[in-house]
Amino acid sequence: MTSKLIAGNWKMNGSLAANAALLQTILSGVRQPACAVAVCVPAPYLAQCQALLSETSVELGAQDVSAHEAGAYTGEVSALMLRDFGVRYAIVGHSERRQYHGETDLVVAEKAQRALATGITPIVCVGETLAQRDAGLTEEVVKRQLAAVIHLNGHCISEIVVAYEPVWAIGTGKTATPEQAQAVHAVLRAQLQAASTQAGRIRILYGGSMNAANAASLLAQPDIDGGLIGGASLKATDFLSIINAAS
Repeated sequence: MTSKLIAGNWKMNGSLAANAALLQTILSGVRQPACAVAVCVPAPYLAQCQALLSETSVELGAQDVSAHEAGAYTGEVSALMLRDFGVRYAIVGHSERRQYHGETDLVVAEKAQRALATGITPIVCVGETLAQRDAGLTEEVVKRQLAAVIHLNGHCISEIVVAYEPVWAIGTGKTATPEQAQAVHAVLRAQLQAASTQAGRIRILYGGSMNAANAASLLAQPDIDGGLIGGASLKATDFLSIINAAS
């Protein structure tokens, strides 16, 4: 059985001092967890966090990666650059990237491809808006988003991580019930199983406002293999509580 993965997404938060304090507290409490743990930090802090996390059980992650290998793409960060900083995971297709930067399913698939080619595990985000859920389109939307990634990366699809993040539950304080989350995770699991004989290796995380209070009930669901944690990952006590729930 694959251990669960708890990945913190700091989003556009942090400072040199705040990062050091947060990681010091997390590392003092996490020691050798029974689950995998990662923090996905803003690009300017990769070097700092690489140094702070070296020789610890916590892995380093990035919040995005370019779909391009190199070249005239001002402001982009390539997968090879991320590897120079020991990055283990890279979030691709987060709903905020899709919404604010117009990332299409194809672009997300290309970013996943670039990460995989460099030995970085992409955390591929899929999820529906409130309007799409109310229209009964949840399954159609998430399957379409994941299908693009499978189509481009089918030969190594078992190397990805998937994160289901209902857009209506991100940063809103709303959370899918454990039953609602499990239903979508089961759909994604079936889609992955149809695409790969190694689908059992693929973790599917829940990424919609998981916190210290609801983590245990969400993580108890059979197809929820961890969490992509937003706001709670910036509070060491809450993040440690979620790690304990996954362990």
